[in-house]
Amino acid sequence: MNSSMAPAPYRKPPQLPPRFTATPASLVDDTKRLIERSRKVQDDIVASVKPEQANFENVVLPVARDDNKMAIESHIIGFYQAVSTDKALRDASTEAEKLLDDFGIESSMREDVFNLLDAVLKKKESLQPESQRLLEKDHKSYIRNGLSIPAGGKRDRFKEIKKRLSEISIKFQKNLNEEQGGLWFTPEQLDGVPEDLVSSLKKGDSENEGKVWLTFKYPDLFPTLKYATHAETRKQVFIANENKCNDNVPLFREAILLRDEAARLLGYNNHAEFRIEDKMAKLPKTVDDFLGDLRTRLAPGGKQEIAKLLELKQQDLKDRGVNDGTEEKYFLWDHRYYDRLLLEKEYSLDHQIIAEYFPLQTTIQGMLKIFEELFGLVFVEIVGEDRAELADGGKASDIVWHEDVQVFSVWDDEGEGSGFVGYLYLDLFPRDGKYGHAANFNLQPGYIDENGKRRYPATALVCNFSKPTPKKPSLLKHDEVVTLFHELGHGIHDLVSRTTYSRFHGTNTVRDFVEAPSQMLENWCWTPSQLRSLSHHYSYLSSDYEAAYKESSGSDKKPSERIPNSLIANLISTKHVNDALFNLRQLHFGMFDMTVHEPKSHEAVEKLDITTTYNKLRKEISQLDGPEVLGGDWTWGNGQATFGHLIGGYDAGYYGYLSSQVYSTDMFYSVFKEDPMNGKEGRRYRHTVLERGGSQEEMAILEEFLGRKPSTEAFYKELGISK
Repeated sequence: MNSSMAPAPYRKPPQLPPRFTATPASLVDDTKRLIERSRKVQDDIVASVKPEQANFENVVLPVARDDNKMAIESHIIGFYQAVSTDKALRDASTEAEKLLDDFGIESSMREDVFNLLDAVLKKKESLQPESQRLLEKDHKSYIRNGLSIPAGGKRDRFKEIKKRLSEISIKFQKNLNEEQGGLWFTPEQLDGVPEDLVSSLKKGDSENEGKVWLTFKYPDLFPTLKYATHAETRKQVFIANENKCNDNVPLFREAILLRDEAARLLGYNNHAEFRIEDKMAKLPKTVDDFLGDLRTRLAPGGKQEIAKLLELKQQDLKDRGVNDGTEEKYFLWDHRYYDRLLLEKEYSLDHQIIAEYFPLQTTIQGMLKIFEELFGLVFVEIVGEDRAELADGGKASDIVWHEDVQVFSVWDDEGEGSGFVGYLYLDLFPRDGKYGHAANFNLQPGYIDENGKRRYPATALVCNFSKPTPKKPSLLKHDEVVTLFHELGHGIHDLVSRTTYSRFHGTNTVRDFVEAPSQMLENWCWTPSQLRSLSHHYSYLSSDYEAAYKESSGSDKKPSERIPNSLIANLISTKHVNDALFNLRQLHFGMFDMTVHEPKSHEAVEKLDITTTYNKLRKEISQLDGPEVLGGDWTWGNGQATFGHLIGGYDAGYYGYLSSQVYSTDMFYSVFKEDPMNGKEGRRYRHTVLERGGSQEEMAILEEFLGRKPSTEAFYKELGISK
């Protein structure tokens, strides 16, 4: 609902929202101030506490409280680089993040603080479980940061590696965010691509007269790969997209080498062993076995799917009288095109028509309503006067970072006690320099402050959906509806979390669990009753849209307001079409990730040709042909250079998308499948799983919710490959 219409108790949040008024200079100054404060906290502890007096309260707690305060500002300082339209502000945010990272490395290697912490651990005080977990995790993280390596040459080298890895990661992501590449095409070359898209592209002049500029951003890239009838166009786009950030190739290789060296300095056999030790999987072998088993089960399905798609391709080439000699090959750039064609032909599924029923704003309203009912929440959009009031003497625009951003105050409903929950922001459209995918960013974590008062979280969804036009609102394809639901799932996890320390807040769980809560919510997008209630044909939004719809459809009748059941049934029947190929693609990412992080020796990783490994593995696992079968070699593209996940925290962890799918399917099947809108179970899920963030062992949380150990049965059943 809208803030001006909200009932009184929901009008006045007890905590003001953050303000986005930074300048390039203030970002760097604030960062230095935060670092100085933190360093002083650590120095004071070391100066005033002797190992024999060290306890949780005088060593661990002051640092945890400083961490809490630090997070309130530092997350936002680093956030500007993902969303600001001002390059100077983005650059300053990047620089500030580097300062924070360097300070983090310096802090994480302070032997004087570690010795006190070690003394606290040996005291074995009886602590609250979350405090005990904090102490153990902190202690372990010092060891993982090199404090078990004797001081001197080796430890200095380890520290140097950590610093360089942090630089690489920031530079790699910046190259991806600021990537401006694209290709010039004539409208004929883009034959088949939706007119809406082609007409919105930048027009060329002089030598590019009569051409349009197609970028590699998702709203340009995916429709072209799905709809362009000329295989040559799709091939050019596909190969160019795999080469769009070749500056990242040497950075990727350097990161892999440095990670391996660092892991060996710490006494691990490889980086994967180091990374997986504190995840749910614990051992690389567990991961390799899981991925291997999945691959064995999926491979036959992949073969069958390709055979069927190849038949469709042969028919299509014949119908169009194309004779280019590729009728025996099924290429990487064929897949999105024939996958779509198959859905249209066999299931008469037209994604453009389905999208008409999911205008962005009504879909979001519908989603928030689902979360309200399931979890006992209330979302109030903050607009107009209320924005100015919350800016606390500033301008209304201070509480958002861009005019397109929507902001909501989130509350518990009466049944949950009507308390304030936090702030939710939605930043939904592409802009230059903006983060290019869909993600949830925590802006401020929640925690309990030193006076025992709760500090409330703020979280942002950053997405790239097409902008509305005078003739059409922003319309979501079904897979975008799923993405929005997924990211909102992370957002809700972030909002309803109730932890003592910011360190464990919300999505701060281990990486092979963090996706499970949001993946579970994706199931609502495949449930007929939910899809129907989310839908709202755009011609009902305004008389202008109605007129535009009638004109473009050539029909004088309005469609039904809700999506017809027959269309839903069609859509749902396609959920697992070409699923084996989709999951084999995920497996390629996961197995490539393990391959580069699990070498036999450091020499082996030095000799590894990463590009060839990436492309060969893709061919072996996904079974799709690349340009190498046309007489080229294996170095035609550098997909790893565009793979931000492996540099940004999912290293030796990409398998987590698949393993958390096991957990999420298990939770959905055993608790929600019968009745997805069961509010009693929704609230139990909120309090048992989401609320705890990472404050308990994730496996224990999962077992408590399921009432047993998790099993892969539901996952394999859902994929239709159970034994």
